Amino acid sequence: MKRLIVLALLLAGLSPLPAADTTPRINPSLLNQAWPASWITHPTAPACDYGVFHFRKTFDLAERPAHFVIHVSADNRYRLFVNGTSVCFGPARGDLLHWRFETVDLAPWLRAGKNVIAAVVWNFGLLKPAAQISLRTGLIVAGDTAAEQAVNTDRTWKVIQDPAYAPEDVAPRPLLNTFMVVGPGERIDGAAYPWGWQETGFDDAKWQPAQLIAEGFPHGAGTDVTWWLVPRAIPLMEEQPQRLAAVRRAEGIAVDAAFLAGRAPLVVPAHTKATILFDQSFETNAYPQLRVSGGRGSSVRLIYAEALTDAKGEKGNRNDVAGRTIAGESDLFLPDGGADRTFSTLWFRTYRYLEMTVETAAEPLTVHDLLGNFTGYPLRERGAFSCDDPRLSDLWTVGWRTARLCAYETYFDCPYYEQMQYVGDTRLQALVSLYVAGDDRLMRNAIQLFDDSRIPEGLTQSRVPTSSPQVISPFSLFWVDMVRDYWMHREDPAFVRSRLMGIQTVLDWFERHVDPATGMLGGLPYWSFVDWPDAWPWDNAKHYGGQPDGAAEGGSSIITLQLVCALDDAADLFAAFDRPTMAGHYRELAQSLRAATRKLCWDESRQLIADTPDRKVYSQHANVLAVLAGCVTGREAQALIERTVSDQRLIPCTQYFRFYLLRAMKAAGLGDQYVSMLQPWHEMLARGLTTFAERPDPTRSDCHAWSASPLYEFLATVCGIEPASPGFKTVRIEPHLGYLKRVEGTVPHPAGNIRVSLRRAGQGIEGEITLPPSLTGEFLWQGRSVALHAGTQTVKIESGP
Repeated sequence: MKRLIVLALLLAGLSPLPAADTTPRINPSLLNQAWPASWITHPTAPACDYGVFHFRKTFDLAERPAHFVIHVSADNRYRLFVNGTSVCFGPARGDLLHWRFETVDLAPWLRAGKNVIAAVVWNFGLLKPAAQISLRTGLIVAGDTAAEQAVNTDRTWKVIQDPAYAPEDVAPRPLLNTFMVVGPGERIDGAAYPWGWQETGFDDAKWQPAQLIAEGFPHGAGTDVTWWLVPRAIPLMEEQPQRLAAVRRAEGIAVDAAFLAGRAPLVVPAHTKATILFDQSFETNAYPQLRVSGGRGSSVRLIYAEALTDAKGEKGNRNDVAGRTIAGESDLFLPDGGADRTFSTLWFRTYRYLEMTVETAAEPLTVHDLLGNFTGYPLRERGAFSCDDPRLSDLWTVGWRTARLCAYETYFDCPYYEQMQYVGDTRLQALVSLYVAGDDRLMRNAIQLFDDSRIPEGLTQSRVPTSSPQVISPFSLFWVDMVRDYWMHREDPAFVRSRLMGIQTVLDWFERHVDPATGMLGGLPYWSFVDWPDAWPWDNAKHYGGQPDGAAEGGSSIITLQLVCALDDAADLFAAFDRPTMAGHYRELAQSLRAATRKLCWDESRQLIADTPDRKVYSQHANVLAVLAGCVTGREAQALIERTVSDQRLIPCTQYFRFYLLRAMKAAGLGDQYVSMLQPWHEMLARGLTTFAERPDPTRSDCHAWSASPLYEFLATVCGIEPASPGFKTVRIEPHLGYLKRVEGTVPHPAGNIRVSLRRAGQGIEGEITLPPSLTGEFLWQGRSVALHAGTQTVKIESGP
């Protein structure tokens, strides 16, 4: 069998990396004192410029060890190999004061005798993703104890800069004409590439000794800080092979099903140009894997897109191909003529459609295979939902794919354009992770990152990590709400308590901006983004969009009521953690803001809350928040929400803010209307989307995390499963079936799964509920309550009171 020589990112044999979190224990000394290893770099390459570097260390072992634990990190990023096999990549993103390192046991890949540990490290320089923070090019590897010290990074490591790589940041990517900050495409020249560099038999005699930068220091240690190292808080990302589904168009060559299945090669004759449009059939995040032979002087360009566009630049139905073109991220591979050359990329690509254009010179090119290697945070679908409307099952499937593609080392707003973690998106994503995967690690990581990002004035940054700081002041309020979400769903008092200082600094900032003349918020600096309705478009002169009236000038009911919600949540937290004075202060301030907003913004003639005291503009957002903030309650709240939903003159909530619209509907006793309000999601499926978009068409992003909120609502609202007390120590199950006759749902709880199977019985309801050991709660239906105990039980309520 021929050995495949892999390029940098290819996993040997496409074996998946472990998905489970099996991180070995870390030597405590590495968490409080200088590491026995140094950061190393190339001795002559510019420290901060674009460059791809290969590092190697050869060492001997008398026998294969039972364990061989190392800790590794790099700037910008790395992939680590042991004896030719990829074993991990990272680091998980953070900032310079909290620079993550991975801990890995290399024993499974080691052997008696000669061994090689190798790493490809890259720095994209000024072209690096906006989510990437960087100091300079560097690598550090430290053995956990003296037994592993042979691999500690020092001058015995060797390094080269790979001349094969260059950024491919050229057309057609700029044709997208939008905000795209995920890093450059890649140009890889096979003739310049050091094939086999990560293998034990490679001759590195001409490589240079690495240059030392500085000792490694854990967070809080040392005086001259470079990168302060902290352990990775999340599991390694998973990788799984994923074959392309179909050829939608081919020019210059015929492609049969055997090639798609990996059973037969595709031969492109000499002096030929061939273009093939592949359809994955659904959007994905994957490392492209292209294996070729021969073809010296040829080129292979890969272009990746979420959707094709027509002559007007419109996406239309995402399944349509005729008369449509592709534009987007692009990579260029230049084969060197050798046999079994496998090309990949340093960073994954997002695509549904992948176009390959091959241009050959005097030699034919044999394309043995082309596929993707899916990658993502290892969320597992432990939750479940089903009902008598099969359309909702389709929404579940697409919503889960959306959530998965927007979860990596941080949550992503969208994987194709930005790959950045925003507070507003993250709050919704975290709830989906809790309810469907039962995984709170990425949520904890996000809360911590946002807390670490607070600017001196007190606000969190709106997106983290980022090399381009941005502050959306209302997102700091959603961060407060997210801490309360975590408190309600997980028993983790030390973590929540440690967030109180950050919450206080956020709320202090807003309190300083309350206008004493009106009692509402005055004009706010920074960006006051709320949503993306057409009425709040992007303004090139002001360089912002999605911002309601009154945010910059003062008197915004929307932002003022967001503050009220955050104050109420903070009051609950401070009261629970023995801070009654602050809790009382927040409740008093919330009540004052509520009263002022009601007095100044309530329009008696329209029976609505206006966006500002001048009562000229009205939105669903203001009235949704009036209910959520308790500005309007009881039957008045129910009537208000009914008007909010039916009045077509109001600025509407898009997919993102409809999450809060539903929260208000539930608070007003209208939760049964939810399943009838999913038309925007059904319309996306009708247009051929395989993930949920950022907003209604025309939309930039076809995969946007905040639009996956129906997954949470199917379980929390339709099935009605929600925590009744902090830490999810008790449960409240109040279903809202709407037009449905039957629902089944499973929610992973820290103690086990909560399961419900309910069906209508005339005007009543019946079914079975299973709670995990030690969990108790109540079941509610039309004002009647039934106590629930651990284990399986039958519930039956014949009608309301």
